Amino acid sequence: MKTKTSLTPPDSRQALANILVVDDKPANVKLLSKALKTHGYLVRGVLSGQMALRAVDVRPDLILLDIMMPEMSGFEVCQQLKSMPATQHIPVIFLSALNDTENKLKAFEVGGADYITKPFQIEEVLVRVNHQVHLQQLQRQLVEKTEKLKEQNQQLQQEIQERALVEAALRQAEARERERACELQQTLKQLKLTQSHMIQQEKMSSLGQLVAGIAHEINNPVSFIYGNLQHARAHAAGLLRLIQRYQQALPFPPEQIQAEIEDINLAFIIEDFPKLITSMDVGASRICEIVRSLKTFSHHSEAELKWVDIHQGLDSTLMILKSRLKANGSQRPIEVVKEYGNLPLIECYPGQLNQVFMNLISNAVDALEDIRLEPLEPKGAIAATANSLSDPSSDRLPTIRIRTQLIGDRHAAIYIADNGPGISTQIQQKLFDPFFTTKEIGKGTGLGLSISYQIAVDQHGGELRCISAPGQGAVFIIEVPLEQRGRRVQKQEGKDAQSSVPVLNSVPSIQNG
Repeated sequence: MKTKTSLTPPDSRQALANILVVDDKPANVKLLSKALKTHGYLVRGVLSGQMALRAVDVRPDLILLDIMMPEMSGFEVCQQLKSMPATQHIPVIFLSALNDTENKLKAFEVGGADYITKPFQIEEVLVRVNHQVHLQQLQRQLVEKTEKLKEQNQQLQQEIQERALVEAALRQAEARERERACELQQTLKQLKLTQSHMIQQEKMSSLGQLVAGIAHEINNPVSFIYGNLQHARAHAAGLLRLIQRYQQALPFPPEQIQAEIEDINLAFIIEDFPKLITSMDVGASRICEIVRSLKTFSHHSEAELKWVDIHQGLDSTLMILKSRLKANGSQRPIEVVKEYGNLPLIECYPGQLNQVFMNLISNAVDALEDIRLEPLEPKGAIAATANSLSDPSSDRLPTIRIRTQLIGDRHAAIYIADNGPGISTQIQQKLFDPFFTTKEIGKGTGLGLSISYQIAVDQHGGELRCISAPGQGAVFIIEVPLEQRGRRVQKQEGKDAQSSVPVLNSVPSIQNG
């Protein structure tokens, strides 16, 4: 193991940390102690697990713990430390020659914070020690700030109660307290974000609830506008008829009126006003249609099983994505080909299933991004089957094809195909892994397909798979049972291959021409 240390010792302003080194090899204890002391740490060393349990009476900030020791292993020592409230917060870094995955996993299961394999390099040990000490300092600061905020909050509440006794004093204090409350909220929010970052927990909001809320907020004013447009149309027609009667009765109006008629271009208004009302009606109808699609997509009761027409969910998803499908600048529009089969109502979690449709169709749109910029020319297109992919000549129009059909008498299948660049076998093997993405940083979380797989397989007892090859586009196949109640947790053994794998020529092929 290397003993050379090129790391710069911490400056004198940094608080010293108390580190306990536990190893049955005195040479290791001596080497680690020397290196740590050189970098400003207070170090104590012991040679056995029993001595370590006694040594923690003087609380260390960090423990470097060997695993393979006589009488009591490092795993046992760590388990005892984590079982005692007084020591369970002390971070433990394991040092061991055991390099297999099983022992590493066990080290973290018993409460280890890190794992360093022997023979170790002092530089690596120092970096990891410094990292754990820094985390401990952040945690202590977080606790101190939280306690301070609690005290400030209690003081704030007490002041508010006292000022409530005097109305005039309350008015004067209101502005100050509002500002303090705002600062307190901002500080609490920042602390929560810091804490979330430290423990690496990401909170995701529900897309379905957000969409449902937006649809609800839009629906009320739009319904008011849409309803009043009918009255406006009738009133406008009456007023225009009245103007025409006046024109017939007074073909030569007074000069002042005639001047006003010419100034406002009455003839144009009479001609254009009905068109104006009609265009407003069309726009309001469009908004109402979008709101209905948003409601269908979100499904307030997505946590409950419901019998639904999945074609409505697909149509609602396409409606929401309509702006991404149409031509935009130099991008050509994406043609959507719908081949819906005769499906019955399906028992499912509609909001979750709509999320799968959204993820897969959005990915198909992303896959066609480069093709939308290409001029028309003969290129390959997808013609996927369960066992093969063909490449017939076509004009390669950017196309998404959606097909639905019954599989046997108990399952429904949804095929979402695109004629994009396709997916390699290597990428397909990782396609449904959490956080795996081929998109640029900031353009994808790597969770869309993983969540879709969980919804299709775990939540609905179905399947989600991909058929693709480079240059041949991709087909994603969703298969779900028609009925959820009473379905077996384990798939039936010996299930007919045709009920889980599409028969020849059953996968949608994309051909333009």
